[in-house]
Amino acid sequence: MFRLGADLKVYLHREPIDFRAGINSLAVLVQETMALDPFAPAVFAFCNRRRDRVKLLFFDRSGFVLILKRLTEDRFRWPRRDASVVTLTTEQLHWIHDYAF
Repeated sequence: MFRLGADLKVYLHREPIDFRAGINSLAVLVQETMALDPFAPAVFAFCNRRRDRVKLLFFDRSGFVLILKRLTEDRFRWPRRDASVVTLTTEQLHWIHDYAF
């Protein structure tokens, strides 16, 4: 279990992505599709189509960190909104990360 600082902004990419994407591809996706700075003090979250995997990308001043969580039986709760980018608090991200259905 890990915890992110409460002062970080969290951005969810609402649409599912191809999970073969690595750090470089996700950073480009943040910049081009989400129109955000991948080097900003923020966490960028991505899910796959089945919602059984989540990738978190953030920059920690020395390099990018990529965290992958795969559920064996459940699925992540993922917001359904019209916007392509959803903003959350770190507490809400922890709810998504910690509680699957």
